[in-house]
Amino acid sequence: MNQHKPYKTDEQWRASLNPEQYAVCRCSATEPPFSGKWYKHKEAGTYVCVACHALLFASEAKYDSGSGWPSFFQPIKRTAVSLVPDESHGMHRTEVRCAACDSHLGHIFPDGPKPTGLRYCINSVALDFEPDTHSLSR
Repeated sequence: MNQHKPYKTDEQWRASLNPEQYAVCRCSATEPPFSGKWYKHKEAGTYVCVACHALLFASEAKYDSGSGWPSFFQPIKRTAVSLVPDESHGMHRTEVRCAACDSHLGHIFPDGPKPTGLRYCINSVALDFEPDTHSLSR
C-alpha cells in the first residue's frame, strides 16, 4: 500500500464505516440506482470521500445524467481520484477510487457533457457533503 495513504486494517474500516459504506468503499459494491442520498442533491458545496473526507467533486461539476447515480464531469482536481481498469462482471470499465484512501467510488464513462466528455458515475454512499457556507443561496 502507498505509504502516503491512511492505512487501516479491515477491522478498522468495518468499525469506521456503516455496513453499506463498507460494502461500497472497501468491497466495490454498488448502491441501487435512484436510491442514493446525493442523486438529486443541488446544494452548493463539495462532495468528499465518506471514508477519509478527502475533497473529491465540486457541486459545479455535478449534473443530471439520468443514470440513477450522482454524476460529475470532472473531479475537484485531477489527483483527487485514481482510475483503475475493472474487468469484473464480464465488462470492460474503469473504476474510480479515492486517491487518498483507495476507497471505491464508482466508475467513469466517456459519455459525459462538455467540457470533458466524461461521466464520473459515483455511489452516494461513498460520498459526504460539505455545504458552501459562502454561497449567496444559503
